Amino acid sequence: MKKAALIGIVFLFVIVGALVYSTMTLGTHRVEVCMEFNGMTSCRTVSGSKREETLRTAIANACATISSGVTDSMACDRTEPKKVTWLK
Repeated sequence: MKKAALIGIVFLFVIVGALVYSTMTLGTHRVEVCMEFNGMTSCRTVSGSKREETLRTAIANACATISSGVTDSMACDRTEPKKVTWLK
């Protein structure tokens, strides 16, 4: 087998291994967040590798469906969640 082909195969295995590893460690935290803003409520469930980042992402996702525009989105993001349930 040629050296270039062997290097290519090893490189491919390294990339696939890194992809599998990152996928397996991605969902170490899972949270359901319900946000209430301007009389509307939205709940979203998010998985992530870091606890605080997972919570912030869930809040942002929930706020995205009940706020419009940058100002509303920022105000909703700063609102205390109505409900936070850690699932994992």
